[in-house]
Formats: sequence, C-alpha cells, structure tokens
Amino acid sequence: MDGTEALWMSNLDMFFVSLAVGAVAYFFVFKKDKNEQASQSDISLPTLTPTLQRSDSFASGLVQRMNKSNKTVVIFYGSQTGTAEEFSNRLAKDAQRYGLKALVVDPEEFDAEELSKISEIENSLAIFCMATYGEGDPTDNAQQMYEYIKEGEATLDGLNYAVFGLGNKTYEHFNAVGKYFDKRMEQLGGERVFQLGTGDDDTNIEEDFVTWKESFWAAVVAKFNIEVDAVDGNFRTYDYKVVEDVKEDSVYTGEIARLHAYTKQKGPYDAKNPYLAPVKVNRELHDGGDRSCIHVELDIQGSKIGYNAGDHVAVYPTNDPVIVEELGKRLELDLDTVFELNNVDEDSSKRHPFPCPTTFRTAFSHYLDITSPLRTNILHEFAAYCSEEKDSQFLLGMSSNSTEGKILYEEWAIKSRRTLVHVLEDLPSCKPQIGHLMELLPRLQSRYYSIASSPRKHPDSIHICASVIKYTTTNGRTNQGVTTKYLSEKQLASSGDSNFTVPIFVRRSQFHLPFKVSNPILMIGPGTGLAPFIGFIQDREFHKGNGKDVGKLIMYFGCRNEAEDYIYKDELKKWKDDGLLTELNVAFSRDTDKKVYVQHLLAENKQSVWDVISNNGHLYVCGDAKYMARDVQSTIIKIVEELGEKTNVQAQEYVKRMMSKGRYSLDVWS
Repeated sequence: MDGTEALWMSNLDMFFVSLAVGAVAYFFVFKKDKNEQASQSDISLPTLTPTLQRSDSFASGLVQRMNKSNKTVVIFYGSQTGTAEEFSNRLAKDAQRYGLKALVVDPEEFDAEELSKISEIENSLAIFCMATYGEGDPTDNAQQMYEYIKEGEATLDGLNYAVFGLGNKTYEHFNAVGKYFDKRMEQLGGERVFQLGTGDDDTNIEEDFVTWKESFWAAVVAKFNIEVDAVDGNFRTYDYKVVEDVKEDSVYTGEIARLHAYTKQKGPYDAKNPYLAPVKVNRELHDGGDRSCIHVELDIQGSKIGYNAGDHVAVYPTNDPVIVEELGKRLELDLDTVFELNNVDEDSSKRHPFPCPTTFRTAFSHYLDITSPLRTNILHEFAAYCSEEKDSQFLLGMSSNSTEGKILYEEWAIKSRRTLVHVLEDLPSCKPQIGHLMELLPRLQSRYYSIASSPRKHPDSIHICASVIKYTTTNGRTNQGVTTKYLSEKQLASSGDSNFTVPIFVRRSQFHLPFKVSNPILMIGPGTGLAPFIGFIQDREFHKGNGKDVGKLIMYFGCRNEAEDYIYKDELKKWKDDGLLTELNVAFSRDTDKKVYVQHLLAENKQSVWDVISNNGHLYVCGDAKYMARDVQSTIIKIVEELGEKTNVQAQEYVKRMMSKGRYSLDVWS
C-alpha cells in the first residue's frame, strides 16, 4: 500500500483500463518487436551459426522431452541470487557420474501440472533445490510451482523426490520453502528418496550442500540399484569456441538478455531488462573516520518506473576493471577475443550460461562472479589443470568431503575470502582451460538496496544509501565490495556514457507503510537500516503538508560516533524540530564507556513503545538480522510481557500475531 486514503478510480475500473492499455501496447510494441527480429534474422552470419540445434521435442512438454532424450532425472531450482541454480547444475553433473541423464529446469518455464506425469518415466527422480526468500516466501521463479502444490489438486503418487533447501538461520523462517516442498510432496503422494537438506548461508552453505549430496547420491544408488563407476571425469555442459570475423553489433557488451538493450532502451523494465539510470547525486554521508557510506540518487524520469517507499532497487554492478585485467594476464588471454559457449544438451532450455557471443572482458566484467570465494567443485576441477603435483593434491584434498578437507577449505578459501585471482596467484601452476573456467564460475548477480526515498517527494528519482565495503583479509589482502565500489566511483551524469549510468530495476516488497496515515509507527534502523525510513518519513511529510492527520512517527537510529557516522543527521533533526518526528532516539555505541544500542533505548522508553503497540501501531525493523533484529525482538517481547501483563509465552504469541497481521515488519539482511 502506498499510504493514500483516496483512490482516483476503483480497483475494477483500473483493471479494465489496464487491460485495454495492455492490449494496445501489445499490438504496437510486441508486434513491432517480432517484425524487427524477423528482419534481423535475415542477416547471414556463418561464423555465428550455433553448434546447438534444438530437438523437435524442445517445444513439447517436459515429460516428452525427457522420454525422447532418455533422461530420468529432473532438477528444479527456485533461485533469487543464483546459488540454487548453481547447485542444480552441479547435481546434474553428478548424475552423469552415476550413469544418469538429468535435465535442469527453471520452474518459471515449466507447466506445473506436468509434475504428476514425471512418475510415468521408469525410475525417474525429481530433485528440488529451493531457496527461501524474504519472510519465508518462495523465490520469484518458483512462485507458480509453489502455488500449484499448495492448492492441493495435484496427485503425485509414485513421484520419487528429494529436496535441498537454501536459507539463512538468522531469519525467523529458516528454509521455510524447502521444508514446505519436502512435506507437501509427501502429502500429495510422492515418495521421499532422501531426507531434506537444509543449507545455511550464515555459516557454510557449501559444506551443507556437499555433505547432503554425498549421502543423497548414496541413497539414490541404493534405491535404483545403480552400479557405481569409479571414473571421475570432467563432464562439460557447454561447448566453447572462439568466434572469428564477427560483426561488432552482433556481440553482447553487458546486456542481461536482449542484444542492444542498453543502446535502445525500451520498457517495461525488470530483471531481464534493466533501466540505465543516470546518476544525479553521489555524495559521502560520513563526516570522518576510515569507513565510507554513500548517498546515490538515480534519475528515472521518463522511464515509467514506479515504486513505493519501502521497495527495493536492484543494481547490476560491473566488476573492478583492475581485477579483470589481472585475470587476463594470469590466464594469458586477449580480453577482447570474442567467444561463445553453447549447451551440449539440445533439450536444455538454457542455451548459454550468459549472453553470447561476447568477449572475455565483457564476461569477466558483467556476467561472471570473479570475487567470491570459489566453491569446492571449482577447486576440484582446477586440480586437473595444475602442472605441479603438489598444487593438484592440495586442491583435491581441500575439495574432498573429509573432515580435514572441510577444515582446510573453511580456513583457506572462506575465512581468507580468496578470490579467483588470489587462487591463481597462490597456485601459479594452475592454468584452467578458459572455456571450462567460464562454465564453472557462477553468474554475477544484481544487488538489492532498500530505497531511501519516497515517490511522493521524489517521483523522478530513486535514492540509495549504502556502506562501501572494504576490508583486509586474514592473509593481508584488501578486498572490496563489488557493487558499493562500483557505485562509489560513479560520476554524475553528463552524457550517455556507461560511466554515468547504473542498470537498475525495482522489486516490490511487503515493507510498506500502513494504509491509514493516522496509524502510529515506530521505526528501528541503525546504520544503513535507516534507508527505507527516510522514504517513510518523506511520505508522511507529504501527507502532513496536505493537511492529513498524521499519526505518531517515532525513530530509533544507531551508529558508532555522533561526529563520524551519524548519517542524515541534518534531515532527521529538521524533521524533529518541525514536529514531523514525534521522537528521535539515537544510540551512539562508541561515544560512551558502555556500548549503547537501539534495543537499550527501546527498553528505556518502554512506555512509549507500548503506547504504539497497544494503539494499533506498526513496528518496522531494518538492518542486521543476526544480532540487532533478534535483540530488538527480544526487547519488544519483554515490553509486551511487562506492560501488557502477559506471560513470556503469551508475549511471544502476541508479537507473532503482530507479524502475521503486518504490524511488525522486517527488512533485514545478514
């Protein structure tokens, strides 16, 4: 909800108007696209003729495709950040090692009603890699399948299945979607082949996955009486080739999906078609110290991008060009060479791992994650490319599932935050084949930020508040956050050059103000957790300026030092002086001998907090999930218990009901 009490038209009116507009838009826009594509396809480019030709069964249903290609394993992934998709591809390669043929499927491109037909394939197996997103929600691409099995009409008798869930224990609804799929499949008649796996991204999700899949495959071997072949080869998913004599306008230069999407911008804008937003403002928010926090304003005028206070903006970053150049040197590459990767499985819906053809420079800059610690499967594959036996054995030992291997991987790769460049530096005899490397590396993902503005005050811009990540690793190297470094170096827009624009799209959230502007709200957001509340306050400022009866607006903010990192200090103080903020409570954790955090101020002001809760008020918490959000929730429960005269159990149930009714909302991260 956007906080407006009066609507121009009824929902029904809006529906029919939208339907009519959509029909007209479809005719003029999409019909035109088809004509444009047809004219482009007339151009003959022999060097770009794909090596992969789709089978006749590709356009048919999943089961028919599996039958025609003798596949018995299908792997579905629900992925928001790419990890579940990555794990699914690894399971598909594992299947090959056991003599099985697997198909990896995006649920968004699948008719969920076919789930009941999979069991018709003899000795078939369905694997679900399902991430939990937000407050226990399925990922965007798994929403349709989730709703289908939830409706209860499916009959999955005889379906052999297994589920690996991806989540984070710092969140209340840890692995809720994976747990639901596992339970629901059984309720609908499916036969569980192996117990649910629950990966925890707060600790070591790689270890969780590797440990689970080793036992999972043992269970599969036993169930289907598979004769295990000890051969361990490099099973390739994509065919790599250099493209010669390619026309420049046929090469992808960083576009997410459509070729030339960045030079010929056309809405609507979303994850597959981001908008290049010019940078209007880029300023430092800290007044001192060795840390940095930036305020960035992105121009969306004319884009028809809409948003509400509390929504998220996604940014597609570009990797540091210095790191890209170093990779080129280490791998002895001409970074401007054009290449392509084509899927060797003609029945796969994914023809390329990223847009192709493209150059090595573009792939390393825009498409591949080259700064995260490498997962064990990549290190295992790298062992085959080491000319020194000791390097090869080191990688094999670290990527094994032994206790020693897990400890070594945790210390050498995870805790030290070794990137691809670092691995190649530390193991100079390791020279991975470039096509294989491109296949192994995960995709570079967009990063989400809570929008720090309201469309009521800033309809033509979206604001971001972000801490610039920079730290020293345990082995003395300096690492930087990909996106915050990218944003911090953006110059103000003065031309169409990419250095002045940022690829973005908006993702709707449930973290919104109550419909009634008279409802009191209490906001708790230390550090950059303040971001969405800047938008909330601007929203209420708009309504107050229009004569609305605005409810209490109470802010709890926290930082280390008042003189250094009290971000938006002038704005907050002005809102307090103008009477818009009823209370402004700020905790400075390093300015006193005893550290003071927002939860301590909440406890001190318990009567004020209870007044909001008991008068149909709304509580909002944004920021760190692991410590702050939990400590705040414990404090709120204690206040409800004491001033609401309840037992601890009753107080906990009271707070849970507030959450279920949307009166206690979280926008947190770990």
